[in-house]
Amino acid sequence: MTNDHVANGAGGPNPPAAERLRAPAGRTLRWLAGPPVPGAAPPPALTRRGRFFDVVLALLLALAGVHYLANPLSGGLSAWSGPALLVPLAAAPLALRRRYPLAVLWVVLVLTPPIRYDSGDIAYCAGVLCIVATYSAAVHGPHRTATLASLPVAAGVLVYLFDGAQLPQFPNAVIALLVLVPVLAVAYEIRMWRRRVDEGHQRLSTLERGQVAALQRAVEHERARIARELHDVVTHNVSVMVIQAGAARKIMDRSPERAREALLAVETGGRAAMAELRQVMGLLTMDSDGAADPAAQAELAPQPGLGRLEALVTGVRQAGMPVELTVLGQRRAVPPGVELAAYRVVQEALTNTVKHASGAAAEVVVEYGTDEYGAGRLRVEVCDSGGRPSPAAAGGNGRGLLGLRERLAVYGGTLTSGPRVTGGYRVRALIPLEAL
Repeated sequence: MTNDHVANGAGGPNPPAAERLRAPAGRTLRWLAGPPVPGAAPPPALTRRGRFFDVVLALLLALAGVHYLANPLSGGLSAWSGPALLVPLAAAPLALRRRYPLAVLWVVLVLTPPIRYDSGDIAYCAGVLCIVATYSAAVHGPHRTATLASLPVAAGVLVYLFDGAQLPQFPNAVIALLVLVPVLAVAYEIRMWRRRVDEGHQRLSTLERGQVAALQRAVEHERARIARELHDVVTHNVSVMVIQAGAARKIMDRSPERAREALLAVETGGRAAMAELRQVMGLLTMDSDGAADPAAQAELAPQPGLGRLEALVTGVRQAGMPVELTVLGQRRAVPPGVELAAYRVVQEALTNTVKHASGAAAEVVVEYGTDEYGAGRLRVEVCDSGGRPSPAAAGGNGRGLLGLRERLAVYGGTLTSGPRVTGGYRVRALIPLEAL
């Protein structure tokens, strides 16, 4: 036998004729049963203990039917003929009540009605079979339509079985047990309902506290972001303006032309600062649909990026500090957020150089390269040769470098800063590009 024949015989591409005949029948039964309950979880796997319990329950109900058949009050062994024989026979399908709940219910409903013509005890035994089968279908049945359609039929069968039958004589202990069991079941269900309600309230309270905490964290992060943006926008331009204004004051008497140039640089820096502030405020006033305030709509220019480094360096040169800009590697497309972060690194580093190293020279290096694993990486490095602190350095608190680290962490980047061995200070940022 070839492998193709083995595959076909095992249910491969060409199943056997018996399987092809069973498939339409299975589809018909599923269509008659109706669609499954929407949103219902898949039934739990039937355990060995559950199967054993179902078999024992079916056996006990069958033995109870046999007991009533053998009872002299029910006619003795002469009753072992006719419809009464259906009592132990109808109990057998209950062994599969959880695996095939609807099928078991329909089999029991078909076998039990003829038992009505025998004694009342046997009729009540058949009624117990219907009750157990109906309960199993209601609890374990996966098809809502077929289950709902079967319940009225089961009620009609029970009415038919108990119609005209005499109540069996139960001992007082059995009657007390029959009264206590429903009471205990209702009390247990009420207790479990209260526990579920308490657990629901507790989960709701925990969820509300989590939402409040998340809202507070979001507000704190937003405040930090706004403070970081305002710091990056204001500090650089204001620091350059302060230095230019101080230089103009010192040379105003002996060199009015140079003082005029310095004041012009102050004016240019002020205009740039105002433009960036209006841009930031325009972004902050955007609503949830992305529409900005009409007064700030005109200020929503693109955020600064690597393409504006030359203008940034030129502005610092006008403040009197020599700066050299070098771009290494093959230029490539960089996400706007990464470009803004790299621009802020250069801006903050040059601002610190202007404030803390007056009279120094600076060098800016932007490299499009790869790391040791061959992944793309953007390196931004700003070095200065060292100098003396300016009067504007007294207000520094290190917030700028901390904000840069937070910016870069969003994109998986790192920031290192510290003095150089040859003198001066270095700020270096490494930002991965492959994962963006």
